[in-house]
Amino acid sequence: MLNRQQKKDIVKDLTEAIKTAKAGVFADFSGLAAKDAQSLRQTLKKEGVSYKVVKLTLIKKALRAANLDDKFFNFTVPISVSLSEADEVAAAKILQDFSKKNEKLKIVSGFLDGKILDAAQVKALASLPSKEELLGQLVGVIAGPLRGFVTVLSGPARGLVNVLNARSKLI
Repeated sequence: MLNRQQKKDIVKDLTEAIKTAKAGVFADFSGLAAKDAQSLRQTLKKEGVSYKVVKLTLIKKALRAANLDDKFFNFTVPISVSLSEADEVAAAKILQDFSKKNEKLKIVSGFLDGKILDAAQVKALASLPSKEELLGQLVGVIAGPLRGFVTVLSGPARGLVNVLNARSKLI
């Protein structure tokens, strides 16, 4: 049993974590086996996502303190909180993938940069590519025209080399 000071400390820590997180996902983990929960924690930790299980009343107090309107979070079952400070889609993507394999975990809601998301929006967020993938796509888009430009510029020189090569074979 937690005393009043421990509860205040938990709310304070959770409030700070919510304020500094770029995104967060709330999930119902009722009936999830301990070994599955441990596996999920390890996967989230590898990606830099924190995973906490906190009493509902403390979560609601932390949401109010973090200026997120808690009336959108109608939690009635035990809820886990996954917070990502670096990658906006990491928590959503990992939890979505895990919930496909283990039906006991259900995404309830979330938030992104202070905006509240419902379960469908969190799942849509999970379908987005990660920041690294988006940066790679951007580099590919930028490099494509440059690659074509280099090919066009090298065409006449290549043609000249081919003509000179053919001419040398005739002599």
